[in-house]
Amino acid sequence: MIKLCVFDFDSTLMDGETIDFFANAMGVGEEVSVITEKAMQGELDFFESLTRRVGLLRGLDVSRVNEICTSLPYMPNTKACIDDLKARGIKVVVFSGGFKSATNIAKEALGFDAHFSNTLHVKEGKLTGLVGGEMMFDTSKGEMLQALQALLHVKKEETMAVGDGANDRSMFAHAGTRVAFCAKPILKQAANVIVDHKDLNEILNHL
Repeated sequence: MIKLCVFDFDSTLMDGETIDFFANAMGVGEEVSVITEKAMQGELDFFESLTRRVGLLRGLDVSRVNEICTSLPYMPNTKACIDDLKARGIKVVVFSGGFKSATNIAKEALGFDAHFSNTLHVKEGKLTGLVGGEMMFDTSKGEMLQALQALLHVKKEETMAVGDGANDRSMFAHAGTRVAFCAKPILKQAANVIVDHKDLNEILNHL
């Protein structure tokens, strides 16, 4: 029986990459999306790719960041899926290599229990190009999942992890049910459930 379900955010609960939306607003969309894609394919170290991409956002107004985050497109049936999981008594947590500016708003909209992500540094109302937080490294999601399992007394076989990119592999290592959702080939290799179309209700068939 699943007691804990951990979701990635970008391209899993949300249809796209938050940082790409920010980059488009700055006029550096193509440059950032290339780095994002390589990171999710496992071709770049996640920490290096994250800091490089955020550096390109220096000068973006935080008001624009917040505006973008309030209008991010969620995957089909995202809220319905989370509501169903919670109705079954399953704790629902989000691990995002993205940003609290997005996951804070998503928590209010979608109703998951907790989220761990990164914080964009702001000074005088603009992004400085610096970032810090809980999900900065390739290993971060796995380390946080182990900590949560210990706190909640949840076993590996009682854990479901859902993600799409290379930095989700570390949490897959500690989950009995590993769902690759519209995922990159590198993550599918580590999965035991593969969902290839955008409908989060599909994961409910694998509880």
